[in-house]
Amino acid sequence: MTLVSRETLTKLFRSAVPAAEWLPNYQRAWLRHDVVAGITLAAYAIPVSIAYAALAGLPSQAGLYCYLLGGLVYCVFGTSRHLAIGPTSAISILIAATLGGLSLGDPERLASFAMATAILAGTIGILAWALRLGNVVNFVSETILSGFRVGAGLVIASTQLPKLFGISASGDDFFTRMVRLVRDLGDTDPVSLGIGLSALVLLFGGDRLLPRRPVALFVVVLSLVFMSLFPAIGHSVKTVGAISPGLPSFGWPIVAWSEVDQLLTVALACFLLSYVESISVARTFALKHGYEVDADRELLALGAANFAAGLGQGYPLAGGMSQSAVNEKAGARTPLALLFASTAIGMVLLFLTGLLRNLPQPVLAAVVLFAVRGLINAEEMRHLRRVSRLEYRVAMVAMIGVLLFGILKGVLLAVLFSILLLLKLASRPRVAVLGRLPGTDRFVDVARYSEQQQLPETLVLRLEAGIFYFNAQNVKNDVLANAQRRPGTTAIVLDLSTSPNIDLAGVRMLRDLHQQLELDGISFRLAEVHGYLRDLLHAEQLQGRIDGIARRMGVAQLVDQQQVTKLSA
Repeated sequence: MTLVSRETLTKLFRSAVPAAEWLPNYQRAWLRHDVVAGITLAAYAIPVSIAYAALAGLPSQAGLYCYLLGGLVYCVFGTSRHLAIGPTSAISILIAATLGGLSLGDPERLASFAMATAILAGTIGILAWALRLGNVVNFVSETILSGFRVGAGLVIASTQLPKLFGISASGDDFFTRMVRLVRDLGDTDPVSLGIGLSALVLLFGGDRLLPRRPVALFVVVLSLVFMSLFPAIGHSVKTVGAISPGLPSFGWPIVAWSEVDQLLTVALACFLLSYVESISVARTFALKHGYEVDADRELLALGAANFAAGLGQGYPLAGGMSQSAVNEKAGARTPLALLFASTAIGMVLLFLTGLLRNLPQPVLAAVVLFAVRGLINAEEMRHLRRVSRLEYRVAMVAMIGVLLFGILKGVLLAVLFSILLLLKLASRPRVAVLGRLPGTDRFVDVARYSEQQQLPETLVLRLEAGIFYFNAQNVKNDVLANAQRRPGTTAIVLDLSTSPNIDLAGVRMLRDLHQQLELDGISFRLAEVHGYLRDLLHAEQLQGRIDGIARRMGVAQLVDQQQVTKLSA
């Protein structure tokens, strides 16, 4: 009894903590690569996390806390070797857009709400792991994400451009912000614009010339040197201000129970975005390097990371493409790289925060604009338009929805639109007309094979979907329409080999179709009937009335049987 219990606990521990599997097999040769990758990731993460915290309307250190705590926790629970966990642009703008109004302009209240949202998002992730809900995220398709990324990139750009120009243009949505930005261009501060544009030039130039180097950190250091050498020039330039030194303190946020209900929707949206983006990035690198990522374990890893960030004065986080790419390009071999990144960020929090107080906001705006440039992928949208107009429409709904209504409502709108399109497609399944390949028992789609031969009095059809209450009538109408287009038809064989699923409404539709065809003098037979469908047909007492139900018969068998019956008659 004790042995079974111990084995069960060991199995549960290993399923929850992937580090227990890879850490005992860690090779000394990997250590140098993980150390270099961790330090490189920290160099990238420090300026970006400060910028994203400002984007969320939170203190600069909040972003650093996210990277510090998220990396430590994901190192233990994560299954990806390259995914880097921290604040992202999409979640940051979502926090600003949703919690900014709830906090009524109170910075401490906003910080508490952000912490509570992270804890709730973490709890959602842990519960989803316990319930094995890793596949639920498939409702948010890659197509939706394509449009979402473009929309989110444009929204983020609209929030950062005023900082780049040194003006205070604002607004509730993308279009309002852009109109006000154009209107207020006359108030541009030349020094702020000069510093911001110089930072952008250095970022783009450095990325081209030094693709694996922490260029953003170099730009930040250079801007700090400039501000110290020319303090008079920088008087009109807004800076980050004081960053609280030291490691984060842990505790529950001060939030009333009545406010938790308002935060729950935001937390669900944050975790959904976090998981969708994280698992997409993780799978990308897993495919590239030939290893597996466990979707359910990632729920636990992200849930635990968000929970820890919320307890440690952070806000919801995710695994982003840009920081993960930095981690991978720097040579990370295992999640241990995140441990070294967190250690480096902890050292900065302990000893170097005073150097960052004069960091110009236009430089942070440049860092954010540079970081989100990859979100606005016009080529991907053009590819969708060439390949599938339907998928392109879904992506456009996601993009326009984000621009008009914000990130949360835009994504939910795109999900709803996508589901409605799927239901529309499912409600009108294709009924293909089949013909026989000469000299074989194969029946193929007449629209694709010119060499096929259709039988003179027997119409063979194939239903390419399941039969349910919402499409049963359309299937029936299509079968009858095909019969009307073929005068002289005396028999119809319906191939159900690609119809494994059916409900009671579908079975009763087949009964009604048989009765109507019988009145028209047309025999009706079913081919390739799956076991579950046969059970339902038997339950409806149709086994003696429709041929092909008693046992699973192929199309050729039924057609030949029909020919023999006709000759006998």
